[in-house]
Amino acid sequence: MAEKDVRKIIHLDMDAFYASVEQRDNPNLRGQPVAVGGSRERGVVMAASYEARKFGVRSAMPSVTARRKCATLIFVPPRMEVYKAVSREIRNIFAQYTPQIEPLSLDEAYLDVTTNLKNIASATQVAQEIRAHILAQTGLTASAGISYNKFLAKLASDQNKPNGQYVITPAMGAAFVENLAVGKFHGIGPVTAAKMNGLGIFTGADLRNQTLAFLQEHFGKAGPWYHAISRGIDERPVVADRPRKSVGSETTFAQDLNQSADVEAGVKAMLDDVWAYCERTKIVGRTVTVKIKYADFQIVTRSHSSLAPIADKPTAERISLDLVRSIFPLQKHVRLLGVSLSNLSAPDATEPSQMALELR
Repeated sequence: MAEKDVRKIIHLDMDAFYASVEQRDNPNLRGQPVAVGGSRERGVVMAASYEARKFGVRSAMPSVTARRKCATLIFVPPRMEVYKAVSREIRNIFAQYTPQIEPLSLDEAYLDVTTNLKNIASATQVAQEIRAHILAQTGLTASAGISYNKFLAKLASDQNKPNGQYVITPAMGAAFVENLAVGKFHGIGPVTAAKMNGLGIFTGADLRNQTLAFLQEHFGKAGPWYHAISRGIDERPVVADRPRKSVGSETTFAQDLNQSADVEAGVKAMLDDVWAYCERTKIVGRTVTVKIKYADFQIVTRSHSSLAPIADKPTAERISLDLVRSIFPLQKHVRLLGVSLSNLSAPDATEPSQMALELR
């Protein structure tokens, strides 16, 4: 790749975003182990401060587990509207440098600064300026990864957290990947990593030594992707204002549900959230999926796709209830329910939202 063709990609990631906002707004929380989320028995940690992470507290961890790991943990209820408002501030800062912004969530995004509004040649300098601007305006720190593709930029942003940045140049890319454990690759989860380990693949170098045919045989459609990233190759562009693929809502109940009527009521409540979002954004979809997590943590899903977009809430409700009724009579108590709508389209061409529909 000629130097003029090398892209300059930044992955910006706010540091412990929700928890940091709470510590910023409440001086009594600064320096303390903080968890954003529900402290009740069935609660889940949405975000943990770096002080809490030292004890092993992590996001998505059950609150009771987090409390066992850190007896002094302070739980704070989430304030989603505040986090969204801060996220918009940060997005506006990004927009002063480039229109090529691909948000991944409220607290992270890819930026393509190959050409930028400030005419700054160095992507490293752009990242430094953006991070300084975020700190000055919001009082929050961000970390950044800078590289020639999205895959490596994402990996780089984890290197000097919190409040740091790291560059992976084209000359460094292949070596950086080959020394990395496959479980550290973005997009390779614990199950896939375990499967790779079972095949003798432990590092990027091990992965690179496999043929494309071998990877396709064992990993199907993901084979070509693993073949490419093991060589530091990722041709995906930064996609501004990416349309979302699905919208959903789910909740973990304070007490397990053991009555069919209660399960149906839970599904209706989740659909209320989803449909309210659809009405606000004028988005419609063709596929309804119901997710059920039992008390023993077994997860089952049921989906139905229509030929035409689902035009009204009664139809979506009927489909959702038909799906969940397929598990009746209940054999086990239900811990969590979720409803999502996918195969989306926006007939009114409204701007797609990048913000996840928050949990109830």
